[in-house]
Amino acid sequence: MTVDLQAKRVVVVGAGWAGLGATYHLAKQGYNVTLLEAGSYPGGLVAGWKTTRGKSVEAGIHGFWYPYRNIFALINELKINPFTTWTRSAQYSPGGLEVESPIFQDLPRLPSPLGTFAYTHFKRLPLIHRLSALPLLYSVIDFDNSDQAWRRYDFVTARELFKDFGVSARLYQQAFEPMLLVGLFAPGEQCSAAATLGMLYFFILAHQADFDVVWCRGTVGEKIFRPWVEKIEKVGAKVLPKHRVTDLIVDSQNRAKAVVCGDQVFDADAVIFAVGVTGMKKIVANSPTLQGREEFRNLNNLGAIDVLATRLWFDRKIQVPRPSNACFGFDATTGWTFFDLNALHDEYKYEPGTVIEADFYHANQFLHMSESEIIAKVKTYLATCIPAFNQAKVIDSSVISLPNAVTHFAPGSYRHMLPSQTSFANVFMSGDWIINRHGSWSQEKAYVTGLEAANLVVSYLGQGQPWEIIPVEQDEAHIQIARSLNQTLRDVGKSILPEFWLP
Repeated sequence: MTVDLQAKRVVVVGAGWAGLGATYHLAKQGYNVTLLEAGSYPGGLVAGWKTTRGKSVEAGIHGFWYPYRNIFALINELKINPFTTWTRSAQYSPGGLEVESPIFQDLPRLPSPLGTFAYTHFKRLPLIHRLSALPLLYSVIDFDNSDQAWRRYDFVTARELFKDFGVSARLYQQAFEPMLLVGLFAPGEQCSAAATLGMLYFFILAHQADFDVVWCRGTVGEKIFRPWVEKIEKVGAKVLPKHRVTDLIVDSQNRAKAVVCGDQVFDADAVIFAVGVTGMKKIVANSPTLQGREEFRNLNNLGAIDVLATRLWFDRKIQVPRPSNACFGFDATTGWTFFDLNALHDEYKYEPGTVIEADFYHANQFLHMSESEIIAKVKTYLATCIPAFNQAKVIDSSVISLPNAVTHFAPGSYRHMLPSQTSFANVFMSGDWIINRHGSWSQEKAYVTGLEAANLVVSYLGQGQPWEIIPVEQDEAHIQIARSLNQTLRDVGKSILPEFWLP
């Protein structure tokens, strides 16, 4: 497709879910779009690549949950088939198998969150401890993803939240903290209660089927991003890897007119930033223009979490009961997951041995270990969960250290996050750490914020049609009624009590 050189020019910075989503829509609307990616290939942290021995690796495995309505719609539009069927998962501790989850949509639907409670099979956690979570339902009702709700809960830690609502220590240690370690990537005392409620509600508590998940049948870069980028280039956008943004050029009317990459300058009528917290902080550090704005200087108050991604090839077939597994209790502040790639990835379906991906979150204490030490630790942990790994030999491996790789939703971080609209008239933000009211999380949130930023460009420049973003599934009737009643009581309370009593 020939690019109209007279078309409005948009520069998108970052080629992950958000940046690709924004670029794709704007190119289809006739804009002259240039996508700049600092890395060697589109996809950022979720793109995969080949080792020197020609084997596929990636920076961790990412699931695609039932509520990812916008991503699934994109996959249908691209006419690709990258996903497995819905899979069951399990959870392990050093004591062995702790939890097995069914495919929730295959079971009779119960009012939320009873289905999750009734159908999740805990092996050792007594019912009395599970029942201690019931008072926590009030916070789920009270947290409606509004700005006011975020501000009420963001200065509280997740650990304080669960303690204040009477969750038993055992339930917290064996259920909630493991979810935090692999969902928000940090222990409860380091997680915002607001982010915790947002994550739990989107993935687990809003509707019975929300925890159902599919996996990419190979690396996301190969199965999704490659055909997507080809489609993006066909509709006229330019995708330029190895282009690290260093500054903006702004005119006297508070508008960005160009993006600077070292010695190169890309003229722009609008700019979308679509990078993670760590990448954005690096851009700000090099940009006198952005350093002149308080909102961007405040990004230094945000943090990120270290990830360790390993892939091990074993010399024999080992029966792994479930293809995806989360683990807790092996290290006090680190969560980890492991995946049977023979079951998930086309490339390894007929592998003579077993291929396991094991990823560690909040893995700061592991990053300075040698590769041999890490491999030995992973093998020991796997053997604790599935004893057959004791007899297996590692014949090949990949170890990828990823410092500051994923967003840290720390207590108090909400006030420093940016909305989609910035103080520059034509600069817009996207990514999984951007404030939005859609209600989604993780990859779906990143993609949605990219579409929201593209829609802001359409509105600002007045060309084309906005993308129709699919909302999250509506709350069930009893949740809507409870939230309405709760808000009424809050409003009444504020009218008769001092403001500080009901924040």
